[in-house]
Amino acid sequence: MSSEQPLRIIHCFRSPVGGIFRHVRDLAEQHSKAGHEVGIVCDSSTGGEHEERLFEQIRPYLSLGLTRLPIRRSVSVRDVRAVWDSYKTIKSLRPDVLHGHGAKGGVLARAIGSVLRVERYRVARVYSPHGGSLHFDPSKLSGRAVFFIERRLERLTDQLLFVCGYEQSVYESKIGNPRCPAQVVYNGIGEQDLSPVPTGPDGASFLYVGMLRDLKGPDVFVDAFARAERAVGHPLSALIIGDGPDRERYERMRTQMGLGLRIDMLPAMPVRDAFARSDIVVVPSRAEAMPYIVLEALGAGKVVIATRVGGIPEVLGEDSEALVAPGSSEELSRVMAKALTSPEWARSIMPDAKTFRARFSASTMAADVMEVYRSRLKTD
Repeated sequence: MSSEQPLRIIHCFRSPVGGIFRHVRDLAEQHSKAGHEVGIVCDSSTGGEHEERLFEQIRPYLSLGLTRLPIRRSVSVRDVRAVWDSYKTIKSLRPDVLHGHGAKGGVLARAIGSVLRVERYRVARVYSPHGGSLHFDPSKLSGRAVFFIERRLERLTDQLLFVCGYEQSVYESKIGNPRCPAQVVYNGIGEQDLSPVPTGPDGASFLYVGMLRDLKGPDVFVDAFARAERAVGHPLSALIIGDGPDRERYERMRTQMGLGLRIDMLPAMPVRDAFARSDIVVVPSRAEAMPYIVLEALGAGKVVIATRVGGIPEVLGEDSEALVAPGSSEELSRVMAKALTSPEWARSIMPDAKTFRARFSASTMAADVMEVYRSRLKTD
């Protein structure tokens, strides 16, 4: 296949929400603009009005269409119908590449791609775990069963693609060293996300943006804010922006700690609108893979303070002074206070802007993924 020939690419995944959906949208846009034909197959039962708006934004780049079918989260006999319907749709589109994202998307892409190969149809089968089955506990029977299946599916995999080194290391520790080609291609953000967002005159001292659930650490943020206030010796301000199941509990927490007037809470909004509210973005997560919020905040020119989890150290630097232990409000508060009182120090420990752009742009991500696609088709 000529390196100049446009490819026909189908992305398969289950739920059109969160990081997977963002990743696929970015790849679809970048590859479509480069002249390739792209389509999506995903679940029809998840997502709401926000996701529908995102689909409308990406439709112009989906020359192979958007196919939505019922794809359940848990394994079910109903999956047979979903697989059959997906197979008929994908076969009719004659893709060169089937790229599965997440556990269910990975099964669909590799199973259907393998059937097409039996029928002597040439297609590259690519799988990006994106967490997915890697979240299972290897000490439990369910986890061991999932990892056994993942190991067997490697036989149907032409390429494993991980969004960060952390994700690859988890795969290796839980499933084993890949028996098929494997590579890390970092998530990237678009040009629209790689320009500074100035903070307004009434900006808060600190900003938290994200889901309101304990896994993401808003409770740690509130406690660390109180400690940082005591450390600097005068009142500060903070803003929590987002929605989630534990919102009311965090509202009670700030009130009970006497912080109701200094920590404001707003519903989710476009992330760059949120960035205009503060110079310092705090990411206090207890667990992550490769969170876009860190990339977006750095792209907007913000100081980022985060926990040492997932792929975050790969972005900020393994030895970055902006990293703290997950769950430690005391350690987090010390860095927050220092960043506020020593802004030059805070800026100096952020990644170099030019290096960051070269490594974490959507164009770099798309080019690296395309190189993988072509290499798999070339060696087929």
